[in-house]
Amino acid sequence: MSSEHHDETDVPPLTEEIAPGTATDPPVGSDAPATLTVDGTEVSVDAGSTLLDAVEAVETADSVPALCHYGREGIGPRSECRTCMVETDDHGVVPACSFPAADGLAVRTDATGAAEARDVNLDLVLSNHNLRCTTCGKNGRCELQDAAIEAEVEEPRYGVLDDRDEYEPLDDSSSFIQIDRNKCILCNRCVEACNDVQVEGVLRVEGSGGDTRIGFQSDAETMEASTCVSCGHCATVCPTGSLVEKGIEDATTIPLPGFTQKNSIGTSYENTGETKGPMTPKKRADRSTDDEQPATD
Repeated sequence: MSSEHHDETDVPPLTEEIAPGTATDPPVGSDAPATLTVDGTEVSVDAGSTLLDAVEAVETADSVPALCHYGREGIGPRSECRTCMVETDDHGVVPACSFPAADGLAVRTDATGAAEARDVNLDLVLSNHNLRCTTCGKNGRCELQDAAIEAEVEEPRYGVLDDRDEYEPLDDSSSFIQIDRNKCILCNRCVEACNDVQVEGVLRVEGSGGDTRIGFQSDAETMEASTCVSCGHCATVCPTGSLVEKGIEDATTIPLPGFTQKNSIGTSYENTGETKGPMTPKKRADRSTDDEQPATD
């Protein structure tokens, strides 16, 4: 896919073989500085700010997690998890992470509708997550776990992942990064870090509905077989234990006799031990014939 086909799109420059549109977010902040109130407290924010920026600038009545928003390096927001809903006087309940701040707007974090929306959406995220936190290397340093504790969640109202027939295999094939998709909340942070920040174009979101997952632009089945350059940025931005650097994947696991992360899932893709050649920018093997044509005068 040639980058010249995308000259008119508002995306950062990418290498020729990275498919644009897999990560880039549209601008969502305000056009100008704004002064508004959050839970009755007046706050002023710079141009380009969202309601989440205003919420994070004051001591709010209720906790407002934003699991799909990283807040640095231009990663997010995606408005995927909807755990940051707040109520505004003019627009009703809106996602704080992607709603622009505006002069005179009154925002409430403790409004009944907003609080219920955050609780429902957090329960939806938890229902699709491996909640065996004691066997997870991110136990105690997981943003989803923090949000659930803050919201005093005891049992997600929509069930848990254990109610399903099977887990996705643990991808332990890479020498540098472990992938456990059963802990993935599809926040898209890793895809953006890979495509928009590191410009490697390894990861993508694939599938639809309940089959949506993080996959590889090269169509590889495992991380080891992908074009990953092992920069580790995807693991750095992951809010859960879905992507963890090797060597610390069991850092905070609580030892339980006969019970581990791997046997709780059932299947793992292990490292083959094969030596990989030098990494190249090439992503997909099935590039179009147009892209492979030599340049002509």
